[in-house]
Amino acid sequence: MTDSRSGHLIVVSGPSGVGKSSILNAVLARTDSVFSISGTTRSPRPGEVDGREYHFLTRGDFEERIAAGDVLEWAQYGGNLYGTLRAEVLPVLATGSNILLDIENEGGKQIRASFPDAVLIFIRPPTIEELERRLTNRGDTDERDVEQRLAVAEHQMVEALTVYDHIIVNDDLEVATAHVLDILTRLASDER
Repeated sequence: MTDSRSGHLIVVSGPSGVGKSSILNAVLARTDSVFSISGTTRSPRPGEVDGREYHFLTRGDFEERIAAGDVLEWAQYGGNLYGTLRAEVLPVLATGSNILLDIENEGGKQIRASFPDAVLIFIRPPTIEELERRLTNRGDTDERDVEQRLAVAEHQMVEALTVYDHIIVNDDLEVATAHVLDILTRLASDER
């Protein structure tokens, strides 16, 4: 499927509020890695552009792509489908660049099944109390939503122990970013 120039499929997961987006943005700014844009059946929000935030698809088109094996991983949230499109990933890997996916545990397990060589990285908070503080300080979630997200986070962190190749504690954003960059550097040096 791939030659010696092939890039790596890198899954980055973690609970809401743990700092995944900040870490991914820093990694993207410092490497030639590419961020995978997911497909979705939800309608674009004001200001969103097809192909920039998401690939906006009809439900019928999305389901046809799943049936054809053109969606590497997918899930349903809030009645809408979200997933990683094969056409988004394979061309990037063929150029030798890494492609980064920001997906949940279920998606990570699906990627592992279809891409055994994928590298799965889980970002976790130093403590559940720190995650609660971060979620509360964001100001975009009410108390009930914070409680729900914390319950999901606790499940994700336990499951991560058996699913992911690397677990990084985001106690300090620069240190956590450096750990991800180190993983990418080691992947590149292993190919030489």
